[in-house]
Amino acid sequence: MENKLPLHTDYPLANQVMLVRPAGFGYNPETAATNAFQQELGENTPEQVQQKALDEFNQFLLNLWANRIDAIVLEDTPEPRTPDAIFPNNWISFHEGGKVVLYPMMATARRQERHPDILKQLQEEHNLPFTEVIDLTYFEEQGKFLEGTGSLVLDRKNKIAFACISERTHPEVVEAFCEKLGYRAILFHATDEQGLPIYHTNVIMSIGADFALICLESIQSEEEQGEILEALVDAGKDIIDLSLKQIRKMAGNMLQVRNRVGEPVLVMSEKAYKALRKDQFEELKKLTKMMRSDLRTIEAHGGGSARCMLAEIF
Repeated sequence: MENKLPLHTDYPLANQVMLVRPAGFGYNPETAATNAFQQELGENTPEQVQQKALDEFNQFLLNLWANRIDAIVLEDTPEPRTPDAIFPNNWISFHEGGKVVLYPMMATARRQERHPDILKQLQEEHNLPFTEVIDLTYFEEQGKFLEGTGSLVLDRKNKIAFACISERTHPEVVEAFCEKLGYRAILFHATDEQGLPIYHTNVIMSIGADFALICLESIQSEEEQGEILEALVDAGKDIIDLSLKQIRKMAGNMLQVRNRVGEPVLVMSEKAYKALRKDQFEELKKLTKMMRSDLRTIEAHGGGSARCMLAEIF
């Protein structure tokens, strides 16, 4: 008997995503200072790392298309060099009603990813109507940052913005986002095994139509844990608790989208897929299709995974 997935047509899952094909991917020491997931190049040359990342990107894109996921691809440029351009979700997000948000980035090299002509290209070549551009980049002058849907994990139906506070996620900017978009903020603190702050919320948390993946082990405060769990339970989510060991393997960095035939698809890396326990896998299998792709080079040197590579379009 065929497994009938809950389609949740009323839940706002993106039915289109934007990706940026890398031209100069590599290890960025500026971002590595606050991203414990990044590793230096080792014996690989920059050219080898770029080629491996490009191969992984192209295969990832083919896998998205094979799963009938509508993906728009923009091309990175060799100059200015932007080693993290493959992660567009940090500087831009798209919202219902044609709203676009531009975000303040901590790393100066990453600010160059925000080409104004990208919005023009999306409008002209891909017929995306933008009704309002909400520009939060002025916070950079104050040394306050919010790195898009890296910093924010959004429950778009219930209008809740979950954010773990770090050098890259400032509470004041979270509040500004919430005020502009009509969200309620749930702020908390999360740390890794060494007690270092988790740099982005989306490495420890992912919200789907009827489930939430979250690493409760990383959240020390029982009060903060309680507030998060209450919000997720009230929203009707099945809670799948990930360990810090699974987080190291990018199991929190997943994104559920809707494909062209209306099916929910949870996108993840091969490493994240293999990190799931059997019971977690079985639970997810009842709720969503799953797509995985080998992103080992991108994960090792960029410190981000499948979710970071996708900017959802609404």
